[in-house]
Amino acid sequence: MNLTDTVVDDPESGVFRVHRSTMTSQEIFDLERQAMLKHCWIYLGHESELPRPGDYVRRTVLGKPLVFLRDLDAKISAFYNTCTHRGATLCRQDSGNARHFQCFYHAWSFDTYGSLIALPDELGYGPHFDRNERALVRPAKLDNYRGFWFVAFNPDIESLHSYLADATEYIDLVVDQATDGMRIVDGTNLYSTSANWKIVVENALDGYHGLTLHQTYFAYVKSLGGGMTGTSWNSLPARDLGNGHSVIEGEAPYGRPVARWDPLYGEDAKSDIQAIRTELFDRCGVERGTRMADNMRIIGIFPNLLINDIMAITVRYVEPVRPDLMHVSAWALAPIDEQGARLRRRIDSYITFIGPGGFATPDDIEALESCQAGFASLPEACWSDLSRGLTRLAGLDDDFGIRTFWRGWHAMVNDNWPPNRRQTPEAVIDDQQSAVTEH
Repeated sequence: MNLTDTVVDDPESGVFRVHRSTMTSQEIFDLERQAMLKHCWIYLGHESELPRPGDYVRRTVLGKPLVFLRDLDAKISAFYNTCTHRGATLCRQDSGNARHFQCFYHAWSFDTYGSLIALPDELGYGPHFDRNERALVRPAKLDNYRGFWFVAFNPDIESLHSYLADATEYIDLVVDQATDGMRIVDGTNLYSTSANWKIVVENALDGYHGLTLHQTYFAYVKSLGGGMTGTSWNSLPARDLGNGHSVIEGEAPYGRPVARWDPLYGEDAKSDIQAIRTELFDRCGVERGTRMADNMRIIGIFPNLLINDIMAITVRYVEPVRPDLMHVSAWALAPIDEQGARLRRRIDSYITFIGPGGFATPDDIEALESCQAGFASLPEACWSDLSRGLTRLAGLDDDFGIRTFWRGWHAMVNDNWPPNRRQTPEAVIDDQQSAVTEH
């Protein structure tokens, strides 16, 4: 199937459809990966994962093995995780601290700056051997925004700040919840799902599956006396943040450790959360502070980073493996100075809903794998419908964020980057959206 025909985007008719071959075709999978390597900045890690000089973590980004590290001068950098001698994986531990890396195969050794510092029988390589030519190889670009580090493989790509576009506003809303910045809490939730990676992006940006798929969670919270009584599922208009990024946002129907008390937290937590709320309002202003404390938001950073600022904050990276397989890495994000009862409250909120054995994650995996199984009905049942909210001011209960992702994807794979924002009923109301967003 021609890639230009994989997405039907017809706002006048109220129709937005995606061909399901995008979820099953190896050819499309290979083409989209090459397009991501050309056009996208991809999330690598958070600076808090590397607190000390010599700290490192190893990552796989679009199939490429990388080492994300802080060198002995405390500068953050990245290298391809391959020895320049014969190609063996150089760093074989998921994380650690090192002054140098020695290849287990033939003992070539490299420092944290990527320089080849030692090797057996150097004279045996002849008089023209140059250690500098055998230094570790760096990806084309590495940069960060507010501690979130991204890598790009195209040396001619636009700057990270330009690529993130209006998503920076929402990253700020997450980071500014803390007085001294955010940190990744120790521990990683790693899991694999037998489904296409794009389905988990769709699922995250779909605000209306929760009340049906996760009804057990809401019943559990209610049974313990939780849930904000009198609170409706009020949402701000969903926003296209440019370059395929989007956000859905609305008043949370549950407590938020940042500064929104819930009966589930207990009466003894009420004064503590009020103290956090007072500090937040003093520092950020009442309007912005209220939005940060009371609203949940799900931020989609195109193509495969999701920041869920809901009853806790999770950073989720989705690694495409095959058309029917993804690896997901998820981390809890918390204020650097949060400890004791405050941190326990946050981690409990995280684990209960979006942790590996929480109410949401197993539900979501079951749903995503069910969708992938259903795609075997191709070619007869070949379209997925994403039209909900196309002809109205779209919010949490619509497909706006998913359509924004697919418009970015369609532009990317057809080499029409950056994506154009169509003047549809969604885009025509941008001024209204902006005015509400400033709430």
